Amino acid sequence: MADNAVPAGHRLEVERGERFTFGANWARFLELLDEERIASAEASLREMLEVQDLAGRRFIDVGSGSGLFSLAACRLGATVHSFDYDPQSVACTRELKRRYFPDDTRWRVDEASVLDPAYLASLGRFDIVYSWGVLHHTGAMWQALDNVVPLVADGGRLFIALYNDEGGASRRWTTVKRIYCRLPAALRGVFTVLVYAPIEIRYFLVHLVRFQLGEYFAGFRTYKRGRGMSRIRDMIDWIGGYPFEVSRPGEVFDFYRARGFTLARLKTGESCNEFVFDRSAGA
Repeated sequence: MADNAVPAGHRLEVERGERFTFGANWARFLELLDEERIASAEASLREMLEVQDLAGRRFIDVGSGSGLFSLAACRLGATVHSFDYDPQSVACTRELKRRYFPDDTRWRVDEASVLDPAYLASLGRFDIVYSWGVLHHTGAMWQALDNVVPLVADGGRLFIALYNDEGGASRRWTTVKRIYCRLPAALRGVFTVLVYAPIEIRYFLVHLVRFQLGEYFAGFRTYKRGRGMSRIRDMIDWIGGYPFEVSRPGEVFDFYRARGFTLARLKTGESCNEFVFDRSAGA
């Protein structure tokens, strides 16, 4: 891949209103990053991968975004390879490496696309292939899901999260995201409030009538304990995150079973479903 291929392609997609600037959102998130968020990210990796640490493991973060989970994997002892298509996301990941592991050769950060098979073929295989909330934003989700297969070593694990197919609701959100990306930048904040305010008001009223306001407000304080993320940054990511594709758990299960993988863990949710697959030796 030419050195300028990714930024040129990304820039044109953004200018045409075909892609959300994920990296700009993550740059704001780094202003909030603290030890508690990093510890939460580490805990979420340990929980889903069912390990205490990642010492001696090769870990690849496909679509590293803010770089938080690459950082968490490195702190857990892994040799980490991070890459992202969004130049600002790459800058965020490199900033975290600069802050926490400036001279550590165990962590490499690239600017590249999961849809580039030549690049992927140059990387080798990994014990852990991680891609949380990324592959459904490529514009070619099923191709991306297939492209990560060769990255997983025999006996290795694939940990991905994908948007759940909610039928008509998913189609409506596709329209919202497309509109957001095509709006002038000056109007996107207003659009976000107009879209999200009714959802938040409804959520508040449900808790009010159930006498659960304490739980409602506690959610703001404890959000980062889940995966270390920011509620505001995730909200903006959700409203603007385009391209946008969805899948059903059964579809993903069948897709990877046909490629020699066994489902080890599944966590379903309203927005994303999380999968951990094991690759059989010789598959």
